[in-house]
Amino acid sequence: MNQDYRNAVSKMEDMKVTSEYILGWQGGFLGHPKREEQRLSEAYEAGYEDGEEKSTDNFSNWLASD
Repeated sequence: MNQDYRNAVSKMEDMKVTSEYILGWQGGFLGHPKREEQRLSEAYEAGYEDGEEKSTDNFSNWLASD
C-alpha cells in the first residue's frame, strides 16, 4: 500500500477524525465508486473529494465530537 495513504490514515485516526470522513477519503484516494445516494453524508462526500485530490488539508474540519 502507498506510504502516503498509510500516513494520512494514521494521522486521521490519531486526530480522531470522524469515521464517515475517513471512509470517504479512503474511497476517493483509492478510486472506489461512491456509496449509493441514500448512504451519502456531508462528511463522506467531503472526504471523498479530498481523497480524490490526495489532500490532507481539511482533516481538522472533520474531528469527531466525543
